[in-house]
Amino acid sequence: MRVKKEDTATDWVDPDEIPDLSTDEWAAVIEAAPVQRGRPKSANPKVSTTIRLDADVIERFKADGPGWQSRMNEALRKAAGLG
Repeated sequence: MRVKKEDTATDWVDPDEIPDLSTDEWAAVIEAAPVQRGRPKSANPKVSTTIRLDADVIERFKADGPGWQSRMNEALRKAAGLG
């Protein structure tokens, strides 16, 4: 169960009493701002598509276990003369 935290005291009551940030403090905030999160962008991103294939073709690739889509992609690249 979550427990409600007690209110924390502030050093000021009126918003006008909030201390201004100095130029150096603002520079530190701006330097720290551009944080990139997540996975890096791929140089050659995949494209999602729908294709209908014969069941025995799919079964053959799936029979080799995980990674069957990558293996199928490689087979298609070879057949197309791309790799």
